Amino acid sequence: MQKKLPRSLLRITATLFIFILCAWLAVSRPSWFEYSDNTTSAKQPSPLVNPATLKEHVRKLSIDFHPRDFRHPENLNAAADYIKSALRFNNSRVSLQTYRVGKHDYHNVIAVFGPEEGELTVIGAHYDAYSTLPGADDNASGVAGLLELGRLLSQNPPKHRSQQRVMLIAYTLEEPPMYATEFMGSMQHAVSLKDQNIEVKTMISLEMIGFYSDEPNSQSFPMPLLNAFYPLTGNYIAVVGNMTSNTARNLRITINQNTAVDAYSISAPSFITGVDFSDHRSYWHFDYDAVMVTDTAFFRNRAYHTAGDTFERLNYDKMAAVVSGVYAFLK
Repeated sequence: MQKKLPRSLLRITATLFIFILCAWLAVSRPSWFEYSDNTTSAKQPSPLVNPATLKEHVRKLSIDFHPRDFRHPENLNAAADYIKSALRFNNSRVSLQTYRVGKHDYHNVIAVFGPEEGELTVIGAHYDAYSTLPGADDNASGVAGLLELGRLLSQNPPKHRSQQRVMLIAYTLEEPPMYATEFMGSMQHAVSLKDQNIEVKTMISLEMIGFYSDEPNSQSFPMPLLNAFYPLTGNYIAVVGNMTSNTARNLRITINQNTAVDAYSISAPSFITGVDFSDHRSYWHFDYDAVMVTDTAFFRNRAYHTAGDTFERLNYDKMAAVVSGVYAFLK
């Protein structure tokens, strides 16, 4: 005759199960219907975004303007000019936000689409790189995506763009030692929005969107518990928000319903390693709804902050799908 489990053990097991279930619901915020239109036959890269164009932008930034850290303002200025020219090719409303650090001027490149006033959606990516490294994934990939979004917004406006104000920003000085200081380009911009009392609907940071792996166990996590919530093969894009963000879940659903790449989201407090490791943190400082779209950086890409972060290693078809998904979110 089998012995019954003690009631105390059953209660502990049930409590643990409920805790894990609640944690999963809070962190991943699932939707049971987001993949309904995302069949295998439909999962093809968007024809709107050209992977070859993304590749050329990444190659240009990571090779022609190398190195592009704060100690090489001449290369940063050349990169800013390249970004400004690419955005201005499709849109005349391009400007620089210039500020001074020490003896040098640094520039955010800003392009505005839609009406002059009203609720604002900000999409940004930093164009500087860490130290003297090429920084292809980190973060020429995000800037390439930003430039393609600029082209799409100009040539293929979203249906309701006439009522929607969108600002694309290429930030300077995101990398250490400027990270988490007032000298981050994104902090300079967030402060300017707050000072002008501009209402921000959402902010999206494109931070490393180019590296994917189909190798088993190629994805790691900042906390062991997350292994149970997310795939261990690093071939998806992540949307990272804080606990109050509505954008993380909604953007994830849009990407899954409209593109060739799988998306997962996490809504988590900033004490979890990596959650605030990009320009969206500057907007969190002012309680704006901000998220990061990322391939998860060093949790997947072993070339993060090394000389191996080169343009040949990136998957431009998946990058194109990610850009297409962010564009679809603006429709």
